[in-house]
Amino acid sequence: MPAITFIHPDGKSDRVETSGGESAMQAATRLGLDGILAECGGNAMCATCHVYVDESWVARLPAVADDEDALLDGTAAERLPNSRLSCQIHITPELDGLVLRLPERQV
Repeated sequence: MPAITFIHPDGKSDRVETSGGESAMQAATRLGLDGILAECGGNAMCATCHVYVDESWVARLPAVADDEDALLDGTAAERLPNSRLSCQIHITPELDGLVLRLPERQV
């Protein structure tokens, strides 16, 4: 099972095992992770699952789609070049070890 490490703004980290076809947001909410609100339930409508992808992983993810790009312009925390919506990161075996940093706030 692929695993994701979520790093909180205070440096604390949580590692979560994922299941096939699960998004990073689903893995985080299943764990009850503080820092991912996911108000729209993963429908790419709210940007409350904003994360910063660790630089070593950015090129391994699919490109940002237009709808995700538009939502990232409205995130509560600063949008950075490595910003993504965790609901749009679908975990595959190739993403085992993915590192995602949580922003200071989602709303």
